[in-house]
Amino acid sequence: MTDPNPIDDTADDYSRFEARLVVHDQDATRIVTADVGETTARQLVTELIDNSVVTPVPGKRVFVHEPSGTAFDSSTQLAVFHQGWTAACNADKEGE
Repeated sequence: MTDPNPIDDTADDYSRFEARLVVHDQDATRIVTADVGETTARQLVTELIDNSVVTPVPGKRVFVHEPSGTAFDSSTQLAVFHQGWTAACNADKEGE
């Protein structure tokens, strides 16, 4: 009885390929928040203020995220938080 040629054995190739596809799918569905720059953050915060999602507190230079009640002193922190908060809310709705 002869052993199969290890060069011709492709069983592990399929497993690795499938694992890469799963990782790729997970990357595509994740929300990337690390790439929020200052300009993008300011634009998002301005939109959120216009839509009454965020309330600025002028005397303290603070933004309050109304749906969560969380306060931020940085527009970038607020933008990243809101993107994550929105992604979590959307994931909860999809899970129902």
